[in-house]
Amino acid sequence: MSRSVYLDHSASTPTDLRVLEAMLPYFTQDFGNGSSAHRFGRAAERAIEDARESMARLLGVQPENIIFTSGGTESDNLAVRGAAWSRAGQGRHLITTPIEHPAVVNTVNQLADMMGFERTLLPVDAHGLVDPEDVVAALRPDTTLVSVVYANNEIGTIQPIPQIAALAREKGVLTHTDAVQASGQLPLDLNTLGVDMLSLSAHKFYGPKGVGALVLRDGVDLAAVQTGGAHENGRRAGTSNTPGIVGMAKALELAYAEFDARTAHLQAMRDLLIDGVLSTVPAAHLTGHPTQRLPSHASFILDGVDGNTLVMHMDVRGVAVSSGSACKTGNPEPSSVLLALGCSPEAALGSLRMTVGKDTTAEDIEYAVDTLAAVVAKLHILKA
Repeated sequence: MSRSVYLDHSASTPTDLRVLEAMLPYFTQDFGNGSSAHRFGRAAERAIEDARESMARLLGVQPENIIFTSGGTESDNLAVRGAAWSRAGQGRHLITTPIEHPAVVNTVNQLADMMGFERTLLPVDAHGLVDPEDVVAALRPDTTLVSVVYANNEIGTIQPIPQIAALAREKGVLTHTDAVQASGQLPLDLNTLGVDMLSLSAHKFYGPKGVGALVLRDGVDLAAVQTGGAHENGRRAGTSNTPGIVGMAKALELAYAEFDARTAHLQAMRDLLIDGVLSTVPAAHLTGHPTQRLPSHASFILDGVDGNTLVMHMDVRGVAVSSGSACKTGNPEPSSVLLALGCSPEAALGSLRMTVGKDTTAEDIEYAVDTLAAVVAKLHILKA
């Protein structure tokens, strides 16, 4: 490999060194359990509550409305299952979309298949957008929750969350958005978005893995999904991950302190990447919305190319990318997100996602585009 280029920031970002520095004392010095009454425990508890207050200021909520979790998957599970269970006496109808993260879709499916709930999947257009009017049409007297992703991880499309939340609120229906991909790239203030619940995961915005949060609007009541002790005001049992929580708060603080510069850089690198791929690789077609997409996100369908094979060939040449298709037990399966957009199964197998980061350079983009063009040409020759 002549060089190494990482273009999979939607999967995970490197931990910012300033974040790591903030975390280190809570591994070795202030290592106590935040639930303990002695000075070691009190030091950990202070760090956790300082982090909660810091995040609350940025998110426009009261500190007690932030529930720390192990990541985005747990936050999504707690939001969907916790809301469904707590409101089951009012209704058992849930609304979501076919392009949600599996943490939402599979949770809704389990509630429907095993627990007697009903579900409606909203349609999306060819760009992956939900029409707010379709939300209105799907609402029923027994609807208790609408969950729509803020920005899709596979195609980058940004949803009209404020409009959807306002329409649901008129009917007294709770709204949740998975904001895991949007964190650090889009506004997260709950008062602006209008949602009742919002999920975060620290490792998507240069924080550590294994820590996330579910952010609530005042008055939202959730049934506990993970039972045990009375941690997080009885809403999520388990010993608090003090270093992770401190790191997440620091990462979120940095992301929004540097928001304008970061997003401008991301968008410039993203546009350079999209222009380069579309002008250099004849088989490439952009997926997702052409403009209403995450600043960091570029995604494509490559005609006649298997996405998983492409990822391996790019990796051999030092470029880390991803494909929307999942390889299970040797059988490639087309991306369910792309199928929901109306793509054929054959086309959906040729998906490619390339996501830039705050440290991506124009030289990285040039190398990645040249490498992609060479790999696609080689794969076409091998297939011929």
